[in-house]
Amino acid sequence: MSRIDCSFFERDPATCARELIGATFQWDESSGRIVETEAYFSEDDPACHTFFRPSARRFVEEKAPGTAYVYLNYGVHWLFNVLVKGPDGAGFVLFRALEPLRGVDHMEQRRGQMPRTQLCAGPGCLTRALGIDGGAHGANFLGSERRLISLAPAKTVVTGSRIGISRGLELQWRFGERGHPCLSRKFGQ
Repeated sequence: MSRIDCSFFERDPATCARELIGATFQWDESSGRIVETEAYFSEDDPACHTFFRPSARRFVEEKAPGTAYVYLNYGVHWLFNVLVKGPDGAGFVLFRALEPLRGVDHMEQRRGQMPRTQLCAGPGCLTRALGIDGGAHGANFLGSERRLISLAPAKTVVTGSRIGISRGLELQWRFGERGHPCLSRKFGQ
């Protein structure tokens, strides 16, 4: 596996979101294989925060590719995104689901006893299992030995509509590993 640096995120969000499938995401003592992501473009994407939040537009302008964009969704769940900025567009990649690999005991302490396939199956579940909160917002986590992403070849990647949004539903910018049991929702449903 090769470790990702900021240059990986100097492309468009959809390319990055697709190529992160199969990568290993480590956060402190826990890690998981990325099995599901979503792409959000800062221009002309009505579901992206930049469409309706001036603070998100400033974040894109001021921060470097690879910076963590973490926000509280509906006042309940922290969601982890990575800023992407390249010549073909800027935006975010949302981490939707992981296959737990290491530190499962820590994940279970945070989430409770449940099937391993459900520990990180959804963006709010993923952040809770890994212990990610708003303190990570704006951090360039890629330079740390305890927080990193390593690329690995993915199996078959499938695409579909993004989940939990009311605008931009026609855009096929949700990516996942075909048939993986840790997906937040099966594709084609």
